[in-house]
Amino acid sequence: MKQYVITVGCEYGCGGSAVGRALARNLGIAYYDRTLIDKIIEETGVSHDLMEMADAGKDVKGKRENAAGSTSLAKYKNLTDRVVYIQKEVVKKLAARSSCVIIGRCSDYILRNNPRCVNVFIYAPDKVRVQNVMQELKVGEEKAKELIRENDQMLHARYKQMTGSNRGARHNRHMLIDSSVLGVEETAKYIEEFVVKALAKTEDTAEEGR
Repeated sequence: MKQYVITVGCEYGCGGSAVGRALARNLGIAYYDRTLIDKIIEETGVSHDLMEMADAGKDVKGKRENAAGSTSLAKYKNLTDRVVYIQKEVVKKLAARSSCVIIGRCSDYILRNNPRCVNVFIYAPDKVRVQNVMQELKVGEEKAKELIRENDQMLHARYKQMTGSNRGARHNRHMLIDSSVLGVEETAKYIEEFVVKALAKTEDTAEEGR
């Protein structure tokens, strides 16, 4: 199969990252989540604190950090815009490197013009999300709810800032799925089947157009 990329947007606490890992493992392709992508971004000279401020949608003005691609960055007047630019470039380079699964980072929007990209959004009922956070982080119910609210607000702000759209909207998505129905492994298998068929159809359409 020709090179492709699967983007996975997900609600905090729905198990989306676990589904993404299982999907990448089943397909034998690379996997990049927020932590891995942030490490790559930090290697360009962007600090973790600055990334956090950019994620929160804060407009940070100041001296440009020593980031790669300074010529391209020169047109951006504030640090937040420069960080967003670097994030976009990193996602594009990962998608161009090899077939992969990319979790979050507005990758569905960044790669919207890639014909070999399948965009998935994973969600779950609030009760399930709360239980997942409680189990994973060993916290109480109220703390879990607080973390979900904070992360939902942060992720929505980041997506809105970069795309102008609401996070989780069906636009730019090929599939939306509730991970609580089938569980992590079966959800990954279901997505895999969809992706294989979707990409095969894309290849058939390309052949017909020649």
